[in-house]
Amino acid sequence: MSDHPNVVDVSYDNFEQVVIENSHRIPVLVDFWAEWCGPCQMQLPVLLQLAEEYAGRFLLAKVDTDAERELAERFQIRSIPTMKLIRNGEVVEEILGAQPESALRALLDRYLPRPSDGVREEALARAEAGQGEEALGMLQIAAADDPDNTRIQLDIARIAMRIGRLEDARKALGSLPLAIQEEEETKQLFALLELSSAAEGAPDTSVLEQQVAADGTDLQARERLAARHAVAGDYEAAMDQYLEILKRDKNYNEGAGRRSLIAIFEILGNQGELVSRYRRQMSNYLL
Repeated sequence: MSDHPNVVDVSYDNFEQVVIENSHRIPVLVDFWAEWCGPCQMQLPVLLQLAEEYAGRFLLAKVDTDAERELAERFQIRSIPTMKLIRNGEVVEEILGAQPESALRALLDRYLPRPSDGVREEALARAEAGQGEEALGMLQIAAADDPDNTRIQLDIARIAMRIGRLEDARKALGSLPLAIQEEEETKQLFALLELSSAAEGAPDTSVLEQQVAADGTDLQARERLAARHAVAGDYEAAMDQYLEILKRDKNYNEGAGRRSLIAIFEILGNQGELVSRYRRQMSNYLL
């Protein structure tokens, strides 16, 4: 296996050099396997075929979990086969169980170096500098030039929502392949888009706070205030308002309180103390 130029057997001693250093140049797919694992053996021909076909555009790093228990423990491997895709020193994807060639190909293609990556980096830098409209225009041109780079559409959605161009965000997310739409990152953007839609055209936060303080039964103002908090990233304040909506009328606006709380849970990755606490409170109000 190690005779293949783009497939390397990795140990604890050479992991940093082989995997981490190379990941700053190309994606590294780390395959955690064992000799006795039937699904691992079934996956192997697919991985070797891809490594040969991609001809150095990614590196396949094989880790025998029986021989390299420290690495398996470091990456919290609970079952095999498990694959970790590492880019720029970070785990960017985790794949559990054997996968078809098409799924692995789609995953790898998302992280391969592409000519449009330079445009993406410049556009994101401009967006951070407050030049959102200019950044969005750059990304839309890049998407037309490189339509297979789904990362561009995700960037477009984020920036478009940030500057209030929600229709552009909807179009970008809707253009993604169904497999990409089902990924966690995309689901989070869809959830944020739903909340952004509720905040669209709403007064400023300070005005909404005054309206809610003057009339606590004004659930429309409360929903808009919650959406404003969510879009600004103040998820706890948003969830407090959605809980209050549930407390007052759990059926308001076709269950907007529950629906929006679930959207925020999605954005927060459906885990963590904050999600657990508010999920319990939501359940109490739904009884």
